[in-house]
Amino acid sequence: MSQVNVALVGSQFISEIHAESLKRVPRANVLAVASPTEEHVTDFADRHGIPNHFTDYRKMLEMGEVDVVLLGLPNDLHAEAAIAAAEAGKHVICEKPLCLNLADADAMIDACDAAGVKLMYAEELCFTPKYVRLKQLADEGALGDIYMVKQSEKHDGPHAPWFWDVDRSGGGVTLDMGCHAFHFFRWMLPGAEVTSVYAQMDTAVHGDKTRGDDNAVIIVTFSNGATCVAEESWAKPGGMDDRAEVHGSDGVAYADLLHGNAIRTFSREGYGYAVEKADSTAGWTFTIYEEAWNYGFPQEMEHFVDCVADDTEPLVTGRDGREALRMVFAAYESAGTGRKIEFPYETAARRPIDLWRPAP
Repeated sequence: MSQVNVALVGSQFISEIHAESLKRVPRANVLAVASPTEEHVTDFADRHGIPNHFTDYRKMLEMGEVDVVLLGLPNDLHAEAAIAAAEAGKHVICEKPLCLNLADADAMIDACDAAGVKLMYAEELCFTPKYVRLKQLADEGALGDIYMVKQSEKHDGPHAPWFWDVDRSGGGVTLDMGCHAFHFFRWMLPGAEVTSVYAQMDTAVHGDKTRGDDNAVIIVTFSNGATCVAEESWAKPGGMDDRAEVHGSDGVAYADLLHGNAIRTFSREGYGYAVEKADSTAGWTFTIYEEAWNYGFPQEMEHFVDCVADDTEPLVTGRDGREALRMVFAAYESAGTGRKIEFPYETAARRPIDLWRPAP
């Protein structure tokens, strides 16, 4: 297959990134987009030069030319859309988190397996250039035996209202961004199994908006003896902050994803755009460039398109998404009970938030 026809489901923030990233992938042809609001999906299709648009993604799935469907939907719609796409014979790329619970994750995986299509989990940290180089250092033994990994992602809150609604999102910052850290740890420590998860969560700033956590620290231990620490926050003003550290017996490496690639800028009046989640550009700021490339989105999309075109195994699969989700649930149960959650671990909980703050 020389070219892969892609259909987008969603037309908000993450789908904008997906559309822009796919323009950099030579083998990708974005054929269609679906989003429920006619005015918005029409504008999205016009701006990105997408020839077909729909307000019902199920109608889009009837297009025989579509090879892969890329889901940029709210969390509570992931499973339904992924299963529908698989039943229509389409490969699936699903944004993080995979879905709301482990039963839905299993249903997504089973549907894709039954249809003989790929379920690819869009974890961009595995494609982020600076983090890819960090992993290369660890893999080639430059740091010795790895005993600790840290990853943090912090800003002052998400873009869309549904993130704050735990009935739709399923949780707070641990589900939204902790899932990045959890797969990052597994990626940095290949072959090691999770042995325990311990978490402290708070709603420190945004209690007027959500029952979900907006600040969290999670400690994960692995079977090779490594300890991993995730720091996640929706409570930090000033724009995105994304960092990682790897500590080993013979060395240490620090990777600051954004500040090291930014232009230090001072402006009395402010300017148009600095970096994701920055609410002001007055004063000192760090002005990012090639933002999508620095995050790894075009590289991620090129890899997934190649997997469809060449029928190869994705670097990040639906099963990887399920493992990250399992760790998310363990973190919420730890925060709710005040105890370390030992692995193996499974839960039938419907949403992560229910293990920490059940609905009143």
